[in-house]
Amino acid sequence: MWRLLYQRYLGADVCGIVGLHLKDPTLEPRLGEFLVPMIDALTGRGPDSAGLALYDRSLPEGSLRWSLRGPDESYDWPSLVAGLEVNTGQPAAVDVTADVALLTVKATTDHVTGWLNKNAPEISIVGVGQAMTMHKDIGSARQICDRYGIHLAGGYQGVGHTRMATESAVTTKHSHPFSPAPDLALVHNGSFSNHASIRRRLEDHGVAFETDNDSEVAARYIGYRLDEGDTLDDAMRMVVKEFDGFFTLLVTSRDEFAVVRDAFACKPLVVAETDSYVAVASEYHALAALPGVENARVFEPQPEEVHSWLKS
Repeated sequence: MWRLLYQRYLGADVCGIVGLHLKDPTLEPRLGEFLVPMIDALTGRGPDSAGLALYDRSLPEGSLRWSLRGPDESYDWPSLVAGLEVNTGQPAAVDVTADVALLTVKATTDHVTGWLNKNAPEISIVGVGQAMTMHKDIGSARQICDRYGIHLAGGYQGVGHTRMATESAVTTKHSHPFSPAPDLALVHNGSFSNHASIRRRLEDHGVAFETDNDSEVAARYIGYRLDEGDTLDDAMRMVVKEFDGFFTLLVTSRDEFAVVRDAFACKPLVVAETDSYVAVASEYHALAALPGVENARVFEPQPEEVHSWLKS
């Protein structure tokens, strides 16, 4: 009890980050099997809520998959799919688990998002991408992984986050990962002291926000920089330049997996790299069950260093 009060109110290290980037395609069917123990190990760093973004190669080029949350488990997803098919003239498919649906259709992001916002405002869009699916919710990491069958998921990379809220509400929308653009996900440990001024600057450029969470500002900032032509590495270096505070970020796109720490490296991060994978976590014990980790190159990223890996 006293440990949780200390962490929440006196600013000790809070929130947990995990990530796994598989270099060996033969391991891809086991992505969820590896990730669940990793994120579960960091529940003590973030018991309020948790989330994961997973990346796989299952969709053909041109198709997109929306991670959607309905108001309850009885939501009429077949009717929504039928209406979308009429609107787009394209077949659509939906895979439902609990109150979450993965909707796949060959149509543009703007078209489907606009249609959903107009015709199904009760639906929350959690994420969208050609490769990415996203699950996040209130509760412990293990509860969320069990609810959505994460241990069965395959793919080539995934990121996860356990949250202890210190500056904004405990809701599904406030939980991580944040996804400002298709196939882009960010998880964050730390806090930004100047996020409000950066938020105002981004709003002046037409960037919209869904929460008052400081982590969302970093995600939207990176999304904005990518739209302006930056590489992901360059966008993350600009975060180091523009944002004040103590932070560790893990950011993933369809093709990249990247981490950076602030100028003082106050927030922890451990990297373990083998010929088969790159794994990161806020604490080493979250990596300890990975196969071959005893032979990995293990290191802590230095202040302001961006480390990134490309999809094989």
